[in-house]
Amino acid sequence: MRSLLHCCLSVLLLGLWLAPPLSGEPLRLYSQEYPPVNFSVAGEPAGMAVEVVRELARRSGQPISLEVVPWARAYREARTRPNAGVFVAMRTAEREPLFQWVGPITVNSTGFYGLNDFTPRIDTLEDARHHGQIAIPREWYSHQLLLAEGFTNLHPVPGPDMVVQMLKHRRVKLMVMDNLGLPAYLARGGLRDDEVKLLFSFLRSYSYIAFSPETDPSVVARWQEELDGMKRDGSFATIHHKWLPGAEMPGLRAPP
Repeated sequence: MRSLLHCCLSVLLLGLWLAPPLSGEPLRLYSQEYPPVNFSVAGEPAGMAVEVVRELARRSGQPISLEVVPWARAYREARTRPNAGVFVAMRTAEREPLFQWVGPITVNSTGFYGLNDFTPRIDTLEDARHHGQIAIPREWYSHQLLLAEGFTNLHPVPGPDMVVQMLKHRRVKLMVMDNLGLPAYLARGGLRDDEVKLLFSFLRSYSYIAFSPETDPSVVARWQEELDGMKRDGSFATIHHKWLPGAEMPGLRAPP
């Protein structure tokens, strides 16, 4: 009996020894070109959220791999891969059950923008339906929201750079953009800030790190704890101010 017990214990210990610790399994994290929050420089991820993610990985002792890819791929990988996530992603009612969430990371305001010679008033979503095609990044949260609102005049394109180009060359009268990414996208597209105006802001939202449902919930909980710790000790504020000076900083939890 003792020999059998010893044998079973040895097998159990061997199994535990062979199983890699959770902290040793890298998280695959994806982001997109969304300066200054997350983007790439010479192929290397950079930006406000990238610094936050790297610090969270350091504090939690969790190995990670970072990759900047087109949004559609980042979103798909984060939904379907175990131990994977996408950042930053807006937390919406439609997306809520699709991911596990850590955040908030940023506060965003999204609206309709036009060139300065655009004269009609836009005071409601209904007004925006009557000015031709609206350029919008495909599968962004704003695209999903306006589709749910029944918009039929959206012109989705692969990314925000193309959205700016469509407005610049007057292929559309309106584009949808958020306040944090707007300055960088305008500069990349050859438009000055004073050539474009906000016509109507229709969405205030919070961005998060969105982990796949198959990611270990204990890892997600640890990352949330570490993010809360960064906000309490001031290190989050230092990173946020470095990349987004003057922008509103999120608190420990976003309002429901």
